Amino acid sequence: MKENKTRTIIILHIFLMLYSLFGICSKLAAQERFMSTRFILLYGAVIFSLGIYAIVWQQIIKRMPLVSAYANKAVTVIWGIVWGRLFFEETITLKKIIGAIVIIAGILLVVTDKEKQDD
Repeated sequence: MKENKTRTIIILHIFLMLYSLFGICSKLAAQERFMSTRFILLYGAVIFSLGIYAIVWQQIIKRMPLVSAYANKAVTVIWGIVWGRLFFEETITLKKIIGAIVIIAGILLVVTDKEKQDD
């Protein structure tokens, strides 16, 4: 049972990492001329990812409590910081690091509290 739960959480986080990558597509599309080929391809990728997101999200919440799944979704903010640095040369400030720590602490509090209630 514990192994299945761990597997679901790992899949969720891989999925959230990939989902956060499509935010890059929308940011890049916003820099393109409206209805250009590149604009259409980038926004098409965003729309496609939202369709995949809807399907995968439903499968995730079948396998874990909604509270835990939704709390883990906040990790996309952390991925946003990473992608901003890698793709857009944004600086990682102390405030961003503190924010990421608060997010991780919040996820841990929600998930561990929920696990204690389930026992």
